[in-house]
Amino acid sequence: MNNIAEQLKLAYQNIKQKCLQLQISNKTVQLIAVSKTKPAADILTAYTGGQRRFAENYPQELADKQQQLADKTDIEWHFIGPLQSNKTKLVAQSAAWVHSIDRLKIAKRLAEQRPNSLGKLKVLIQLNICNENSKSGIAPESLLEFAAQINTLPQLELKGLMAIPALGDSEQAFAAMQQHSLQLQQHYPHAKELSMGMSADWQIALRYGATMIRLGTAIFGKRDTNEE
Repeated sequence: MNNIAEQLKLAYQNIKQKCLQLQISNKTVQLIAVSKTKPAADILTAYTGGQRRFAENYPQELADKQQQLADKTDIEWHFIGPLQSNKTKLVAQSAAWVHSIDRLKIAKRLAEQRPNSLGKLKVLIQLNICNENSKSGIAPESLLEFAAQINTLPQLELKGLMAIPALGDSEQAFAAMQQHSLQLQQHYPHAKELSMGMSADWQIALRYGATMIRLGTAIFGKRDTNEE
């Protein structure tokens, strides 16, 4: 049986060790625990172990878990999945971060539906870095134009980029993402976050400047789908 607390502790130890090898500060790297399909009890176990950042892929699941754990006011909820326009309100009212912005229509709806009392919703632009038909994300060549549009929206704060590379293409994709991140920061110095790397390839992601790594299986064990 998977021991979530032990796996979480091991993940942080591994991150710290890899950061030492790369001569970077582990304080610049955030571990986002991907809790999709896992019960709130598992999240609570990780919370008790010190974890505060959790990610969900489905709007209703995010809203439900946020309500179930509403008394844990220091949990930082991240939404990392594709988002349809009829589900934006759930995310706007439940999440602190959205990693998967790839359409202006969705961004506008999030901005309109974000309660003022919650402050600005922090967002990342998702790039389809490997040009896969099955993946969400904008084309990299559209980045600066899209970023300019996002940056004008009230209640949204552009914080950086996210990507999910094709299987077997992580290193090349992460290297390209690092360059796109630097390009974005030339225009938006505050947009420094780079969300990339999952349980199978996070060490490669760290080599190319990842600031957020999304770990699900490594903490909570296997689920029905291996996407994180």
